[in-house]
Amino acid sequence: MGAMLAAAVPGVSVTVWDWRSRTAPDALAADLLVSEFCPTPPAAGLLAGIAGLRVVQLPSSGFAGWPAVLPEGVTLCTGRGLHGRSTAEAALGGLLAVLRRLPDAVRAQDAGHWAPGETEQLSGRRVVVVGAGDVGTGIATATTALGCPTVLVGRDERDGVAGIDQLGRLLAEADVLVLAVPLTGSTRRLVGADALAALPDGAVVVNVARGEVVDTDALLAETATGRLRAYLDVVDPEPPPPDHPVWSATGVLITPHTGGSASGWRDRYTELVIDQARRLLAGSAPRNVVRGEP
Repeated sequence: MGAMLAAAVPGVSVTVWDWRSRTAPDALAADLLVSEFCPTPPAAGLLAGIAGLRVVQLPSSGFAGWPAVLPEGVTLCTGRGLHGRSTAEAALGGLLAVLRRLPDAVRAQDAGHWAPGETEQLSGRRVVVVGAGDVGTGIATATTALGCPTVLVGRDERDGVAGIDQLGRLLAEADVLVLAVPLTGSTRRLVGADALAALPDGAVVVNVARGEVVDTDALLAETATGRLRAYLDVVDPEPPPPDHPVWSATGVLITPHTGGSASGWRDRYTELVIDQARRLLAGSAPRNVVRGEP
C-alpha cells in the first residue's frame, strides 16, 4: 500500500512501522497512521510518540479498544464501507448453512454416507438485525429480498430503524437474530442469558460482529438443549482454545472471522487511505470518523 499511496498522492512520504515491536522509530512524525488489520490496538501511550499525529485509519468497521489509546485530539476513522457486502454474504451464507444443515451434509460426505433428511427454508422467517450500519443494512437488504420480514435495530430510533430500547420486545418474535454492531461498552455482552431466553424455540443466532457481543457460555447452554442454533464468524474467546466446548457444540457452525476478508478488501482499503490522505492535504474533513464511546 505504501508505494501506491506515495505514487497516488504527490508530497506524501511513507514510513513503515510495526507497532507490535512496542517501540517507535526515533523522531517519528506523521499526520496519518494507517493500521493493518489487527484485532488489538497498540499499547496505551505508544502513539503519543508520533509527532503531529492527526488521524488514525482502521481497516475494520469495529474500533474496540482504540479510543482508549488515542492521544487527545487525534481523530479515529474506521473502514466503514469496505466489508459490508462481504460480511452480509457471510451472515447469509452461515445462516443458510445452519438451516439447510450443510455441516451435517459435509460430515456425511466425508464418511461416504448418503443421508437424506428434511431441512428448513429461510423465506418467511422473522429476522432482527442489531446494527444499522453498512453491514447491518446489507444483511437486511438480503433477508428482505428473500422474503423475510426484517427489522433493523440501531442505537436510536429513526426512520426504518428501531431503537435498541425495543430489542427485548423484538426478540420474542425473532426467528433469526443477527448481530452486526461494533464492540463498545454498551454492546459488550448485549446478548446474554436473558436475551437468549427471550428468543423463540428454534431461533438461530448469527454473530458477525465481535465475539464479546454474545455471552458464549449462555449461548452454549441454549444450544446444548437444542432450543437454539447459531452461526458464529466471531467467538469469545478468539480463537477458542482447543478444548473449548464451542468446537463441538451441537447446532453451532463456526468460521474463523472471515466475514470481511473476502478478496479485494485490500484494494478498497488502499483507495480509502488515498482519499483520506488527499483530504488531509486539502484541509478537508476525513471520512468515517468515529464519534462513540470506548
